[in-house]
Amino acid sequence: MPDSPQPLRIPDDAKERVRLLFMAKHVLWGGGMHPEDGNHAIYHHEVRTTLESLGLNLRFADTYKALFERPEVDFVFPLLNRGGFVNSEMLIPLLCNMHRIPYLGAMPFLRGMGDDKSVSKLAAAHAGVPTAPWFCYRRGGPVLEKDLPPAPGGRWVIKPNASSASWGISDASDWNGVANAIADIHGQGHDAIVEPYLDGYDIQCAFITIRDEPVALPMLWYEREDTQKLWTYYEKRDLVQNTEKAALKRFDHAEFAPRIEAMARKVAQEFVPFDYGRIEFRLDLATGDVNFIEINLNCNLWSEKVMAKAAAQAGFSHGDLIETLLAESWRRNALIAG
Repeated sequence: MPDSPQPLRIPDDAKERVRLLFMAKHVLWGGGMHPEDGNHAIYHHEVRTTLESLGLNLRFADTYKALFERPEVDFVFPLLNRGGFVNSEMLIPLLCNMHRIPYLGAMPFLRGMGDDKSVSKLAAAHAGVPTAPWFCYRRGGPVLEKDLPPAPGGRWVIKPNASSASWGISDASDWNGVANAIADIHGQGHDAIVEPYLDGYDIQCAFITIRDEPVALPMLWYEREDTQKLWTYYEKRDLVQNTEKAALKRFDHAEFAPRIEAMARKVAQEFVPFDYGRIEFRLDLATGDVNFIEINLNCNLWSEKVMAKAAAQAGFSHGDLIETLLAESWRRNALIAG
């Protein structure tokens, strides 16, 4: 499969025939920042606008209740991932499976596997991809210092094991600090994953699926001014002012780009079929160390984020990206001819 894919197109008759339910928390918001979710509301409105521009046969929902009984639709586009409870990203695919309605993205088990940072690291390690030591302190389980992974620099990162946009992330330099951070995360109903702080840059590897094969889009990286500073949820959602704006740029380093892309392909194969996703690595340019960080299936499709930015590097407009994802999934689910 070539690494310079061409956009896929949906036949006009299918655009009229296939009834698509687009589900997103802020699909009815109307645009603009949200006081709690920030730019996530802008993102959902943009995807809705793009879908409308494609001339699709659309329905909209901002609640899981739309799937508690079988709706009169043929396909579901789920962006209602952050439902306010653990593993919420699995609910829409599960309800769709119950009703036998096809949907965009990976099946529920793979969605959960990707969202569970600890299990996704197991998959990466199984694929032979370098992964720094970690330990997941499950809520309700023992919290023991003996399970703390080694951190040569004396700094650990603690975060919810299933979260997005760096929600709940913190760091600590001793066991008391780690234990307190774990307790805070457990108190909010989440498992906590602990790993050594890895200095370096975040390398973003976006994939789309074409003809059942993961296709790599151009890699990007956040060229940050201060790699020692944790990047928080509030910064990523533009809910605080005067923070460092990390520049998202193309990553085409002659030595590291091919090496990291080969690792990303190995990880991607562990999750097929998933339609689209972003795989993240941490690169220390000083030492040359590369470590798998996480995979985000059904990741953010906003034009300001990695997936759309990487697609733009490949010549895709936002509409091209959305239509390609739908066309491939509709082909895979026999809604259009392959």
